[in-house]
Amino acid sequence: MNDLRAKSSAFTRPGKLKTPGELLTTHLENTLHAVLHIQKRVGRIPGLPEEFWTWAALAALLHDTGKLPQGFQRMIGNTPEPARIWGERHEVLSLGFIGLLLADRPAHERRWIATAVAGHHRAFTGGADARKLPVFTQYGTDSAEEFAARFLPADEQQLTHLMNWVHHTARASALPVDREVPAADLRELTTKAHELFEDLLHRWSQPLGFGEEDSDGLLAVLLLGAVTMADHLSSAHASLHQRHPLTADYRARLTERLAAKGHTVRPQQDMAGDTHGHLLLRSWTASGKTEGSLLWARTQIDDLTAHTGGTPRIFYVLPYLASINAMSDRLRKELDTPDGIGVAHSKAASYHLARSLADGCGEDEDRTDTAAKAHSRAEATKNFLELVRVGTPYQLMRGALAGPVHSSILMDSTNSVFILDELHAFDTRRLGMILAMMRLWTRTGGRVAVLSATLPTALAELVTETLQQPASLVEAPTSVATPARHRIHTRLSHLTDETSITEIRDQLTDGRSVLVVANNVKDAILLYKELAPLCTQLHGKDSAYLLHSRYRRMDRTAIETGILKRFEAGSPRRPGLLVGTQALEVSLNIDLDLCHTSAADLEALLQRFGRTNRIGTLPPAPVVIHQPTYGPRRGGGGALWADGVYDEAPTRLAWDILTRHDGEIVDERLTTTWLDQVYSSDWGRQWRINVKNHQRDFEDAFLTFGQPFDDRSALAENFDAQFDGTEAILSTDRDAYAAALDKTTGNPKTSRLLADEYLIPMPHWAGGLTRYEKNLKTRVIDGDYDPVLGLLAVKGLLQETYRPGEVL
Repeated sequence: MNDLRAKSSAFTRPGKLKTPGELLTTHLENTLHAVLHIQKRVGRIPGLPEEFWTWAALAALLHDTGKLPQGFQRMIGNTPEPARIWGERHEVLSLGFIGLLLADRPAHERRWIATAVAGHHRAFTGGADARKLPVFTQYGTDSAEEFAARFLPADEQQLTHLMNWVHHTARASALPVDREVPAADLRELTTKAHELFEDLLHRWSQPLGFGEEDSDGLLAVLLLGAVTMADHLSSAHASLHQRHPLTADYRARLTERLAAKGHTVRPQQDMAGDTHGHLLLRSWTASGKTEGSLLWARTQIDDLTAHTGGTPRIFYVLPYLASINAMSDRLRKELDTPDGIGVAHSKAASYHLARSLADGCGEDEDRTDTAAKAHSRAEATKNFLELVRVGTPYQLMRGALAGPVHSSILMDSTNSVFILDELHAFDTRRLGMILAMMRLWTRTGGRVAVLSATLPTALAELVTETLQQPASLVEAPTSVATPARHRIHTRLSHLTDETSITEIRDQLTDGRSVLVVANNVKDAILLYKELAPLCTQLHGKDSAYLLHSRYRRMDRTAIETGILKRFEAGSPRRPGLLVGTQALEVSLNIDLDLCHTSAADLEALLQRFGRTNRIGTLPPAPVVIHQPTYGPRRGGGGALWADGVYDEAPTRLAWDILTRHDGEIVDERLTTTWLDQVYSSDWGRQWRINVKNHQRDFEDAFLTFGQPFDDRSALAENFDAQFDGTEAILSTDRDAYAAALDKTTGNPKTSRLLADEYLIPMPHWAGGLTRYEKNLKTRVIDGDYDPVLGLLAVKGLLQETYRPGEVL
């Protein structure tokens, strides 16, 4: 049995010495231990049978026993013969061990364990990839004799030894295998495997009946998730974090830190920390919502630990990558944990690389080593190691795809704590999908908090309806004075008109720091080119910055570092200019003297205002709103859009409200009333209908789990299209990109990470502006690009297809 391996042999880098693959028994034992660690972390999941974790542990121990045959061992290079493809599914043969070792267990228990074992690599049904046949398609018509012939030959003595080892290991872990080791031969093994396979075929070939989706369907995907998560942890030789970064003394430490600065915990923060259950926290920008949410989360951790016996994970969810990165850094400082915060988004490894280089790590070592460490940090989050993670809702929503690839996401999110910040920033389709996931999280033991400086009543009601449980609304008491931070000024002139530019020039001349937010990248670039020369002449070369979404990663990192050095909240105030798009609304902790912005929807404008006089140390700062240009955009039908970006109706409603208050100081308590006026309009009523429709559609399509083992891989690309867009490199960077790919000889993902510094984000539909180079596995554009201005044009294409605000 010591000759049986679970993994392929590998070559080590120094001298390329061949090392044997991991022993099969080692992998099975590690996977069993991993599922026991997952059980300790997750605890009891509401609505699932008491035997759930016993089934998961048995499935983990038995999941790869079907790697016994000579065909598999040869495929992984563990026989004297040359390696060759086997073509059979080892997990199907593993069913025989279940039939033999658990013969005395009830039939339904054997079926559940068999379900997780047989499904841990490939879907049972569906699928469009001819190279990856669903399990039922591959074996569904086989007779017992045909089925047996697929898996033999195998070594009878190795079967006996493996059976004895599994039985001993199970008994040592108090798992309910039969008292005696069955005396079995290879044919009996394949016969038992075929019988259980037929049972699974009968159970899972057709959609579940009405009502079964909520019970058996959810149970199926969570059981599969427990096994696949354990399998991944075992293969990665990774350990789940045990010590929670949000420690029990957080409230005391926060109180002490604030007292040292002459402050106290705010009433709304205290109330959040005293809330048991779901939370709606509405409080103005820079009023301590993050700390309030952490106080709340600590309370939920204590509650859930007492109720489930587990250690809840915290998911801090934000809409934009830049704001996620900034929050990750903030939580590391807040919780004093350099490596205890996971970053869960599609560019996580790039974030870790940029952070290491910005911190000076890597200056005295090869960039490839720094990239390798960054990749390892991203892999830690992918393997669910950290107990606190910051990310996009998209990463959690991929759990809706279920199956062997994504069901572990659902398992990891059970009995967890979710902090949803800036929920207003999502469009109706994405918001509906998030609400649908929110309902699933509560079904599986989760607690949810929604934070916002601008939480309209309509959104609060939608969240409460979705949770189907009480949610406490926490606000600052009326006795607490709100800061008078902003004074409204409206202008009929467009932000790019000469009169607007002249006004901003005068303010720069007066030594002010000025934030200018345009609705599209074209306008932002125009304004920067008009204003930056004067600013740098007056205040130095590092006084003017431009930020939008169309930069190479390396350039954006450098720009964000410069912006924070100049304008970070709490640092000494310095004159200067910051021009950008919505990338500035929530991405950086900055504080400038005044703001000029093009009109947009009210939530976006209030977020922009919050980047000026953020801490409230100045008299009410001017926030100047300029009337936008309305027009159609490509594919928009007859609809009109503000500067090609924002929906006309809510933008006009916001403009009407702000013009009525022209010259007034913003009362931050009244902003909710303003928002409620917007959402009580015809547009707002249709908005609610659209959100509910998208929520229902997503629940019906993905979260009923009527076919929990059907192949949904074709839908993954649609998820990517909806949330991540695409990326491309400049044709002029092609050689540098290729050189970066060749820079390391180790993990190719490390090389890819270095090369990805050249990528420029593009809308997903803009793939037609690019060409795909198969050898580099990336898209390429012929573009005009400047490290300061970003992507200016795409040659030969942009002039024909671009309209202001749509693409760039």
